[in-house]
Amino acid sequence: MVAPLVIMLREGIEAALIVAIVAAYLKRTGREALLPAVWAGVLAAVALCLVLGLTLTWLSAELPTRVQELFEAVVPATAAGVLTWMLFWMCHAGRTLQRELQGRVERAASAGQTWSLALVGTAFLAVSREGLESVLFLLAVFQQSRGIEAPLGAALGLALAVAFGVGLYRGGRLDLARFFRWTGLFLIFVSAGLLATALHELHEAGLWNALLEPAYDTSGILRETSPLGAVLRGLFGYSASPTIGEAVVYWAYLGPILFLFLRGERLPGFAHGTAQARN
Repeated sequence: MVAPLVIMLREGIEAALIVAIVAAYLKRTGREALLPAVWAGVLAAVALCLVLGLTLTWLSAELPTRVQELFEAVVPATAAGVLTWMLFWMCHAGRTLQRELQGRVERAASAGQTWSLALVGTAFLAVSREGLESVLFLLAVFQQSRGIEAPLGAALGLALAVAFGVGLYRGGRLDLARFFRWTGLFLIFVSAGLLATALHELHEAGLWNALLEPAYDTSGILRETSPLGAVLRGLFGYSASPTIGEAVVYWAYLGPILFLFLRGERLPGFAHGTAQARN
C-alpha cells in the first residue's frame, strides 16, 4: 500500500504543482477568465491516462501466458527507466519551473483567447506526463500485489496530491525541496526492486537463463514470509535469496543512481530549484 501511495502522491504533486502555479498566476494577474482552459487540459489528460490504464490492464489479461510473462518483465523495466528519468528531470527543471510557466501564461494570454490552446496544452502536458508515468508504475506494482491494498494506497496518494494542489492554489506552503528529496530516495529503491523483478520475469518467460545461482540467503535473518519481509518485498522487491543476476541488476542500478541523486542535491540550485516553485 505504501509504494503506490508514495508514487501517486509524488506524481500527483508534481502535476498539481504545475497546474497550481499556472492557476494562481492567472488569479493574481486578473486573468481568471482563462482558468476554464486550464481545467479543460487537466480533464483531457485524466481521460487519456484512464484510457491507457484500462487498455494496458485489458491487454495484460488477454495475452497468451508466455507473452504475459514478457509483458510483466517489460512493464517494471520501463517503469524503472521512466521513474529514473523523472527524478533527474525534476532536479533540473525545478530550477526554472515557475519562471517558464509564467512565461507560457503570458504568451497564451497575449493571444487574447479565453480558451487558449496554449493553456490547455500546458495543463494537458503537465498532468498527462505525470499520469502516464503513474500508469506504468502502478501497473508494475499491481503485478506484484494483487490485493485491494495497492489500489487503496494509490487512491489515497492521489487524494492527498489533489488536496495539496488546492491548498497551494489558495496560498498554502510546503517544503518541496525536502519532500522531493525523501520521496526521490524512496523511489530509487523501488526502481531497483522493479528492475530485479523484471529480470525474474524474463527468467519465468524463458528468455533469461544465466546467473541463476543464489547470490546469498538472508532468510535466516529476515524471511520473505515474515510481516516485515512481506512489507519490504512489496515496497522494494526484497528477496531473501535472489539469484546472482537479480542481485547484480539491483546493486548495479542502486549504487550509481543513488550516488548521482545525492550528488545532485549538493550542487548549487538543486534544493532552491524545487523550493522556488511555491505559490
